[in-house]
Amino acid sequence: MKRHILFFLVMIFGFGVVIAQEEEAQKPKKKKDKPISETFNCGLLIDEQTCALSEKKTLEMQIQHRFGLIKDNGISDLYGVYAPSANTRMGLNYSILDNLMVGYGITRKNMYSDFQVKYNILQQTRKNTIPVTVTLYGNMAIDGRNKSVFTTATADSTYKFADRLSYFTQVMVSRKFNDWFSFSVNGSFTHYNTVKADTAGVKGMNHDQIGVGFMGRFKFSPQSSIVFHYSIPLDIESIKENTMVTNKPKSNFGIGYQVATATHAFEIFISASNGIIPQDTYMYNTSDWTDGEFRIGFNITRLWGF
Repeated sequence: MKRHILFFLVMIFGFGVVIAQEEEAQKPKKKKDKPISETFNCGLLIDEQTCALSEKKTLEMQIQHRFGLIKDNGISDLYGVYAPSANTRMGLNYSILDNLMVGYGITRKNMYSDFQVKYNILQQTRKNTIPVTVTLYGNMAIDGRNKSVFTTATADSTYKFADRLSYFTQVMVSRKFNDWFSFSVNGSFTHYNTVKADTAGVKGMNHDQIGVGFMGRFKFSPQSSIVFHYSIPLDIESIKENTMVTNKPKSNFGIGYQVATATHAFEIFISASNGIIPQDTYMYNTSDWTDGEFRIGFNITRLWGF
């Protein structure tokens, strides 16, 4: 009798296990919502940073060039191409992680050496579980000019290495709406340790600047896009240090053509600013794009995987 009961229990248990396994097999497995690809084709868009980061162990080389103002001398300097005010930056970036990049660059204007970091906090996913990409960008730049440049008109004119330093931080929120259109908005804060002084509290330069901006990409073929950006330094009374500000910057607008492959990106464009590193653009841009003060520029990006 005991053997019959034991056999009966084994049969019921085994039957239950088989049913459970069949039900489990019939349940659809949830697919992981993966990050979206190519919100922007490269880490630069004219004068602005984008949310784009290369996969880890990728080395990125950047060459950025700005010619002189088109309208200054016309054909005599080939519309700014041979102007002496041209500016160039060369840089190298390395992706430590898929969402973390560090880099270094050097710029002709003021011989800036900049050290930068970019980090994607959130990444937009294909099924919109996360609808946007949120990116933090920051850099520290060292002005490489002769130390006599940093002598000010204030009582304390003793040179210190910290006088050379400037800082820029930015948060970007980006979204790829479809295969042909991506858009991003950003907010930034710029600080220069030392600026030219005149009469403290009355006339002079500000140390700090808050800015906002937006940029977009219209992709019209697998490799080609129209890109644009607009950067706006905000005039905020509460952070002004002087009644009359002598470095009040102008907004910067740029539009251009971009061609990109898996390992290369090239942009040619017109924009207003002669500065290349972002703190210089947001703090010291004096070119007024509404008055036609544009210059031709280009960016080249090249990637190597390791």
